[in-house]
Amino acid sequence: MKRIKVFLAVLFCRCVRLAAKLVGRGSSIPGLITLKLFPGILGDIEMPKLVIAVTGSNGKTSTVEMIHKVLLDGGLTVACNSEGSNQTEGVATCILANCSLSGRVKTDVVLLESDEQYAQHTFKYFQPDYFFITNLYRDQLTRNGHPEWIANVISRSFSDKMTLVLNRDDPLVSSLGEGREKVIYFGADHLKGDKTVNTSIYNDGSYCPICKHPLKYDYYHYNHIGSYHCDNCGFKRNKTDYTLTAADFDEGYIIINGQYRIDLAFKGIYHCYNTLAAFAAGAIAGVSPESAVKTLNNYNMTSGRVQKVVFGGREGTLLASKHENSISYDRSIDVAIADKNKPDVMIIVDAISRKYFTSETSWLWDIDFENLNNENIGNIVLAGRYCYDLAARFEYTGIPAEKIQVFESIPARADWLKQDKEHPFYVITCFADSGKVLALSEIKGVRL
Repeated sequence: MKRIKVFLAVLFCRCVRLAAKLVGRGSSIPGLITLKLFPGILGDIEMPKLVIAVTGSNGKTSTVEMIHKVLLDGGLTVACNSEGSNQTEGVATCILANCSLSGRVKTDVVLLESDEQYAQHTFKYFQPDYFFITNLYRDQLTRNGHPEWIANVISRSFSDKMTLVLNRDDPLVSSLGEGREKVIYFGADHLKGDKTVNTSIYNDGSYCPICKHPLKYDYYHYNHIGSYHCDNCGFKRNKTDYTLTAADFDEGYIIINGQYRIDLAFKGIYHCYNTLAAFAAGAIAGVSPESAVKTLNNYNMTSGRVQKVVFGGREGTLLASKHENSISYDRSIDVAIADKNKPDVMIIVDAISRKYFTSETSWLWDIDFENLNNENIGNIVLAGRYCYDLAARFEYTGIPAEKIQVFESIPARADWLKQDKEHPFYVITCFADSGKVLALSEIKGVRL
């Protein structure tokens, strides 16, 4: 009976997927319908020897993309939900589409991006062998609430079978490994450019996630990510198994474990953590360090987070930040500030979410817009439906008013950009608004 059930479920999912692809909906709809008809079917599937999952507030898609390429270049076959559907139905589509009719996954590895909230449901019937957690930040307030709540939700998906692979530099993520035997940590040593004080608007590392007493920091990489210790309970950032031992963002390279140099196509500490996680995943899967380095060296993301745009012959860079996620915007701002060619910067908030409507803009006050008050930055343009919310926020940044332009219309903002051919520019916006920018660009689809 079980064999018949599996046979019918896999065959049904394949048929629905084929039909759904014709209308561009092949990543989640097949799994959604199949799970309705065959609940619990994922528990009947024979998984390969290695199942890797990745979750976290930021960087899931980028990290999974790089892990996928590292594994493929390392000679492994991989089933991956690379189409981006990371909730339970998308995972089901991925797994069932890569099964034989007898219910055995035909690849060496299953690699999954998992939504933070849905991990507890996705891994109810099967568990990953290695579960990466990249970070936990303030993210999509109306959906995710506080990071501590999300940490609690993710922990419901844990089992004794799985090995957690945690970002040791994020105290909340690191705390999830307390008391567990099967834990691997990755993180960065003290790096050039680290700070001794948190200069961000807020500090989610103020209190120990274990005992709630004040948490002290030796240094910060960015925001609350760094080296910390609690004098009350002893919780601290200990040694890491995979370590970013050096980084030079002017030259654009990192060193892993003191010996493996990787040149960066996209310079920034944010990208370094994703790269480090991908290196660790390759090692876990048996890929040689030399092969992983070759893959990751100058790796260009295909996710479209960084793309070239051109207006009136003037070249610029589109930086797509995650919706309602202040740290994602902070890292994009860092990229613009690091450019010594005095670029203009455009901030667009025209849609807040891709999945639901909300006009809740309090998260704009968590973004370190003050950092744009920098000699490297030229003019600043605010555009989109919420340009006046942005304008109100910028009144508190200390940036001279004459440097700020406000355009409700995105096309009008694009026309304004054409006036200056001498300096580059950056457009910082969310993924939902990226398409509106690309539609106006004279060159499209060039990823950097």
